[in-house]
Amino acid sequence: MNHSPLAVIDPEAKIGENVTIGAFAVIEKDVVIGDNCYIYPHVTILDGARIGNNCTIFPGAVISAIPQDLKFKGEQTTAEIGDHTTIRECVTINRGTASRGKTIVGNHCLIMAYSHVAHDCILKNHIIIGNASQLAGEVEIDDFAIISGGTLVHQFVRISSHVMIQGGSRIGKDIPPYTLCGRDPIVYCGINIVGLRRRGFTNEQVFLIQDIYRTLYTRGLNNSEALRCIETEYAPSDERDLILNFIKSSTRGIIRGSIDEL
Repeated sequence: MNHSPLAVIDPEAKIGENVTIGAFAVIEKDVVIGDNCYIYPHVTILDGARIGNNCTIFPGAVISAIPQDLKFKGEQTTAEIGDHTTIRECVTINRGTASRGKTIVGNHCLIMAYSHVAHDCILKNHIIIGNASQLAGEVEIDDFAIISGGTLVHQFVRISSHVMIQGGSRIGKDIPPYTLCGRDPIVYCGINIVGLRRRGFTNEQVFLIQDIYRTLYTRGLNNSEALRCIETEYAPSDERDLILNFIKSSTRGIIRGSIDEL
């Protein structure tokens, strides 16, 4: 471990090999940090933090502070960061409550400056959270989602995989997979074609996803009718099934379609 003599590191913290810790960083007792991490000066890592390998945490970030939730009663919980994840300046990631017991940020994520990840959120892998975005408690975000800067996400919202959210959005409903969403109030604006092509989706897959969303949003059907049509008119596939299962399991309801799409 390569650490500044001005860092404050509890001797019981578990710190891996080849970890750099800058001046005035604070590492508390019940902390685990994996190998090859770089902790910049003035980072605060509190009890309950579990940080994977090859992570970089920039100045001013606070990992595993107690939840901003009045129901929290001091229970032992964690904030868990996966491998190859970057936490930029002044990000705050709170640990969990009795509800889930942990807050999770997955592998290969980028959490940009001044963002907040509240208690019991679950962020999967390859997620980008733009500057100053705020996630309330128990939000779930799936792989390859991009949340642009200044976005506000209501508690319990689910954001599915391969979505792109416009900066400054306010999200109070669930965001189904593969979509491009924006405007105020937030609506479906099409599918995330650029992101899908970057990740190797074929033309056939892209056209299928587009067609399914035309059925959902442009045929004048209510959600139940649209889901029945999607189930009967399209052969089973990973793309169809992900969309169907996400919408069926949504408890908050999904975002509406843009007036331009109707």
